[in-house]
Amino acid sequence: MTRLTRLWLVWIAFSSAGAAFASVPDTHTAASLQAKYASLGDRLQHNPFQRALSLDSSESSGELKGDIYARVDYPFATVSKALNDPAHWCDVMILHINTKFCRATTEAAQTVLSVNIGKKTPQSIEDAYPIDFAYRVKTATANYLEIQLNAQEGPLSTRNYRIQLRAVPIENGRTFLHLTYSYDYGMAGRLAMKTYLATIGSGKVGFTLTGTHANGQPEHIGGMRGVVERNTMRYYLAIDAYLGALATPPPRQLQKRLQGWFASTEQYPRQLREVTRTAYLEMKRDEYLRQQTTR
Repeated sequence: MTRLTRLWLVWIAFSSAGAAFASVPDTHTAASLQAKYASLGDRLQHNPFQRALSLDSSESSGELKGDIYARVDYPFATVSKALNDPAHWCDVMILHINTKFCRATTEAAQTVLSVNIGKKTPQSIEDAYPIDFAYRVKTATANYLEIQLNAQEGPLSTRNYRIQLRAVPIENGRTFLHLTYSYDYGMAGRLAMKTYLATIGSGKVGFTLTGTHANGQPEHIGGMRGVVERNTMRYYLAIDAYLGALATPPPRQLQKRLQGWFASTEQYPRQLREVTRTAYLEMKRDEYLRQQTTR
């Protein structure tokens, strides 16, 4: 197995994404998101996630996509201020177990998040895969926030890596979020996906229920939709952990975020358990320090 293929297998496991600006439909507005919130009332109340959350995924011949809709107990003004800042997004992304580094820079009116992704264990930046996300605040008003991240190209014919976050205020001082996560792939990417699913990705599942095993246990979706669902959830839990730590005094916010992200992933051990709490906390403290001190 070549080094490029190994990097690609790690890349699939992480499945970083962004949002292609031209492909965003005009229906992505505050009104459409408010309407979606109204339509999801029952799913937000009754679901297996132990929180007000709905998750969907799709797979076509050349695209993988995950969508999470969630109600969070934070005021919209707090959410908008926190996430309308590229540096804060690096604090979010570093919580993901595969993120090794993130740096936000602005040049010629363009903001870029330089991210390195890699293994679920400690790793040098040089050995992790670099990708640059263009960061764009599409809309930021008193009633609607839309943030887009875009990476046009990835390894082995992958392209259009997308992350999009939308938010609106709802009743009782809360906020409704929509996180979209997807990427496109070609033949080389398809072959690499098959290799991943036959090796380090074998036996892993997502969240969508597809049936019941003979022993009565629930059966969850596998394959690449499973990959998309796991990582969509990891991103969402990182956003939630970041928001949940904002009320903590600044010197203790990092620890609060790390503890919050890991505790949330442990609610879904079948899908998200990878390392021990101690291993995760030690690795992430070191990576966060590296993120703050590397020039």
